[in-house]
Amino acid sequence: MSNSEGSEKGRERDGFKALDKAVGRTLEELNVFRQRALDAGGRSAELEALLMSFESGEETLGSMKQRLARMEEENRDLRLRVAHGRETVERMLARIDFVEVQK
Repeated sequence: MSNSEGSEKGRERDGFKALDKAVGRTLEELNVFRQRALDAGGRSAELEALLMSFESGEETLGSMKQRLARMEEENRDLRLRVAHGRETVERMLARIDFVEVQK
């Protein structure tokens, strides 16, 4: 085998490696696009169901806004209660530690 034949086979091998990498990247991108399409289909179905509930009169924009505002207020209230509960527990733990030290 001459030197030119060896370098030609080397270039051919390099070309196949590059082609293999390109095909691999293309397949990865295809999988990403498939997943995006599936996700979009799911979101589309959710939006269609929401639209149907609006059209049927089951839910109005005003009632959704009221419900959202009520839920946000409840969330704020619950966060405050949890914070107060933590403070109470911390005070109780401090008292327990004090009593244990006094023993």
